Amino acid sequence: MIKLPYVEQGDATGVPVVMLHGVTDSWRSFEPVLPHLPDDIRAIAVTQRGHGDAPKPDSGYLIEDLAGDVVDLMDELEIERAILVGHSMGSWVARQIAIDHPDRVFGLVLAGAFQGSLVGDPEVAAAMQELADVPDPVPDEVAREFQLSTLASPIATELLDTFVAESLKLPAQAWRELFLGFAELDQPDGVEELPMPALLVWGDRDAFIPREVQDLLLETLPDARLEVYEGVGHALHWEQPERFAQDVAAFSRYCAGLPLSR
Repeated sequence: MIKLPYVEQGDATGVPVVMLHGVTDSWRSFEPVLPHLPDDIRAIAVTQRGHGDAPKPDSGYLIEDLAGDVVDLMDELEIERAILVGHSMGSWVARQIAIDHPDRVFGLVLAGAFQGSLVGDPEVAAAMQELADVPDPVPDEVAREFQLSTLASPIATELLDTFVAESLKLPAQAWRELFLGFAELDQPDGVEELPMPALLVWGDRDAFIPREVQDLLLETLPDARLEVYEGVGHALHWEQPERFAQDVAAFSRYCAGLPLSR
């Protein structure tokens, strides 16, 4: 079993919110968000396998593998049900957990989420191949350019440097496997039957995901709504962390049947 690093804050008896980062990131992707979450949210920001300081196996980088790791961590922490917050790749992982273990999920926050299937899209395949074609070790400029591409507005230099440094912890082999694997992602069975509510969060200057993708997700997920962040890019939780935290907290309380404010 892969032992995932994580950080935890808030009341241990509060609403469990498990936060799953995007590709090449780590738990630190949510570092700007955590200070803005209320104390009654039990926030657990996770580093997924191959990333950051997590174990880096030679293989096992399918979405199903990443989802299984997170369920194991929930078991370890004795979390029966949680809100899953997934950014980009993390949104795939969150959906997979919800499909495989719907009884473990109160609700889904899908930030910068892709649509159900990327198979057969030549533009996606070309983009993923380009991102996967990295030397070993991955150069700083490659990681920096990738992280900058997720932003519509500048963030603090020290924060960007942190995210780039975390990206450089991902081995080139894992970088390749993950990006090439994205091109083969297909709509998993059961998405259209998910019983839990979902909040889609999307920046209207997202360079990776157009609005039509969010509309497709709204059509596919049975109980979903969309929150649009104007003037914001793919990494919307970096550009507007306070708003993102407020949206996550309000949605989490709603899913858990708690008052919207305290």
